Amino acid sequence: MTSYPHLFSPVRVGGHDLPNRIVHASTSTHYCVDGRVTDRLIDYYANRARGGASLLVSEPMAMLPWQTLPTRPQVLSGVNADALARWAETVAREGGLMLGQVQDNGRGFRAGFRNLAARGASALPDDLSWTVPEALSTADVHAMIECFVASCANLAKAGFAGVEISAGHGHLFHQFLSAHSNRREDEFGGDRDGRTRLLRLLMQSIRQTCGVGFMIGAKLPAWDGIDGGIDEVEAARITALLHAEGAMDYLTYCWGSHSDTLYTHLPDNHGPRLPYVDTIQRLGRAAPGVPLGALGLITDPNEGERIVRDGLADLVMLARPLVTDPAWPLKAREGREAEIRYCVSCNTCWHMITSGRGLLCDNNPRVGAVDEADWRPERAAVPRRIAVVGAGIAGLEAAWVAAARGHEVHVFGASDEPGGKTRLHANLPGGEGLSSIYDYQHLAARRHGVHFHLGQRADVDAILALAPDVVILATGSTPAWPAFLPEDWRDEGLVPDLREAVRQLAAYPARNPGNAVIWDEDHGAFTYDAAEFLADRFDQVTILTPRDRIASDESLVVRQGVYHRLYRKGVKIITSVRPLPMPKIEEGEIAYANIFSGAQQALRDVSFFTYATARVPDDALAPALRAAGVEVRVIGDCKAPRIALTATAEGYRAAMEL
Repeated sequence: MTSYPHLFSPVRVGGHDLPNRIVHASTSTHYCVDGRVTDRLIDYYANRARGGASLLVSEPMAMLPWQTLPTRPQVLSGVNADALARWAETVAREGGLMLGQVQDNGRGFRAGFRNLAARGASALPDDLSWTVPEALSTADVHAMIECFVASCANLAKAGFAGVEISAGHGHLFHQFLSAHSNRREDEFGGDRDGRTRLLRLLMQSIRQTCGVGFMIGAKLPAWDGIDGGIDEVEAARITALLHAEGAMDYLTYCWGSHSDTLYTHLPDNHGPRLPYVDTIQRLGRAAPGVPLGALGLITDPNEGERIVRDGLADLVMLARPLVTDPAWPLKAREGREAEIRYCVSCNTCWHMITSGRGLLCDNNPRVGAVDEADWRPERAAVPRRIAVVGAGIAGLEAAWVAAARGHEVHVFGASDEPGGKTRLHANLPGGEGLSSIYDYQHLAARRHGVHFHLGQRADVDAILALAPDVVILATGSTPAWPAFLPEDWRDEGLVPDLREAVRQLAAYPARNPGNAVIWDEDHGAFTYDAAEFLADRFDQVTILTPRDRIASDESLVVRQGVYHRLYRKGVKIITSVRPLPMPKIEEGEIAYANIFSGAQQALRDVSFFTYATARVPDDALAPALRAAGVEVRVIGDCKAPRIALTATAEGYRAAMEL
C-alpha cells in the first residue's frame, strides 16, 4: 500500500491507460551524435521508465529539413528508423510510453550572438539575441506542417505512442501565437483565429495521418512577460480555440520567453513552491475533459500527491527531479523517500545542456549510465580502510559510495555537521535545495556504516593513526587574499572573506547602517545569494567586479534571476573596475578605477567590506601524507576549485576506483 494513492492511481490519456500520474517532462540530453540516436540516449529514457515514470516526453526532435543540430535526434530523414523503434520498444519493455517532442526554435536563440539561419513567423528581432529571422512564406508554413506530420508518422511507425507539441518558451509556435511576434497578413496571422491556425492545422493533420490512438499533447504559453505578448487571459482564449478542434489528448503550460523572462520557465528556490500549479488549474478550465499536466518546481512526492488529490491537475510532469533520480517514482511508491536523490533546482543541468556539454547533474553523477535507476554499487574485490578528510559534498560522495562497496570508511570533518561550504550556502536565500545533496549523502553514509569524526580538524598524525590504505583529500579551498589589501590586514583578520562574513552576520539579523561592499571575482551563485543576505542587513549593498557583468560562471537562466532579485533589492552593481591599493576602509571609503579608461571614483559610507575571490586549494596535507607512504587521492575544490557538479562527480569516481 503506497503512501501516495492518488499519485499512483491509473489514468486514461489519449486512449492509453497509464498506471500512474508521473510524466517525464521534456528536457534535452544532447546525447545524440551527428543526429544519430545513441545507446546512452536510449538508456537515459529506459532508466526513467524502469524507475516508474509512465509517460516520457523526449527532447525536441529534428523534424524539419533545416533542423541540423547534431544533438537533435533525426526523425524526418529516416536515418534513425531502426534506432527509434529500438528506443520505443526499450522504454515500453520497462513499462513506459514514449512521446516525441515537436518543436522548432524559430527566431529564439539563447547564445550570446545572433542565429544567422533562423526562420520565424515575422521578420522581427528575438527579444533575447536580437536575431531577425527569415519570415516563412505561406507556402513554407504549409510545407513545414507536412514535414512535421511526416515525422510524426515515422514516430508512429517506430512504435512511439504519440507526440507533444511544444508551443511555448518563445519558440516558433509561440511566435505564431503571440500578437507581439506575429505581424503576418496571411492565413497564419492577424486575429487570434489566424495566429492559432498553424497549431490547429498541425493537430488536425497529425490526427488524420496517425490515427486516434496516437497521443497528441500540447505545451502552451501561460505567460511570457512581454508587452503585447501572452498573459493568462490570452492563454485561456488560445486554449479554448485549440480545444474546439478536439485533437488534444493532454495539455500543460509553460512560462517565459526568449527575453529577460526566460529564467521563469525553470523556477528555483528563490520563489514559492509550486509557483505555477494554481494558474495551470485555472487555464485548464478552458479545455474541459482534457487531462491537465502540472509542472514547475515539483520535487517531493507529497507535492505530487496533493496536486492529484486536490484536483489541481491529472498528471504530474517532472523533468529535473527525474534527471536527479530516475527511480523517484519507484522509491516514493515503496516508501523509500529517504533514498531519493532530490533535485537541487540549481539549473546546472540546463547550463550543461546549453553550453554543449550534455546533460549532467550536481546531485547525480551517473546521469545516462546503463544501470542508473535504483543503482547499487558493486562490492569491491578487496575491502580496504579509507580515510576521507573533509565532510563536504565531495568527501561525502566518496565516503558513502566507498562504504557501499564494502570498504571501511572514516570521515574527518572540521565542523560539527557535514556539508562543508554547501551547508553554509544552503542557509542563504534560495540555497535551501542544496541541502538535498549532503542530506542524501550523509544518510547513505550512515546506512552503510561510515565512521564520522566531526568537529575536529584532522592533522597528519590523526590520519596516520587509522593506518589507512588510502586517503581521500576533500578539504576544499579558501578565497585568495585580495592583492589590493595590505598583507598585515590578513594577519589581523580585519577583512573577512564572504564565507566568513556570512558566518559572522548570521547571528545578527539586525539592520546595519551604511554600505556593505562585495569585491566579486568569483561569479558563482553563492556570491549573489550572499549579496541578498547582506541586503537584508545593510542599508545598501554594492558589488564591485573586474568583469563586464556579474554571474558570468552561471547559466543564463540563473544570471537573469540574479539580476532580477538584486536590482529589486536595490543592490548596486559596478562592473569593469578594480579597487585602488590601500583603500581607506577605516574611513568608510573605497576608491576604484575603471579597468579600461582608468577613470577613478569612490564609494563612501562603507561600513562593511568583504570579498569573493578566486579560491586556493587547501591541499597542504597531501605532501606529508605521501611522504609517509600513504596513497593519496585529491578531489573536489582541494584538487582545483570548481563547482558542485565536479565535487560529487570526483567523489563518486574516486570511490569507484578503489
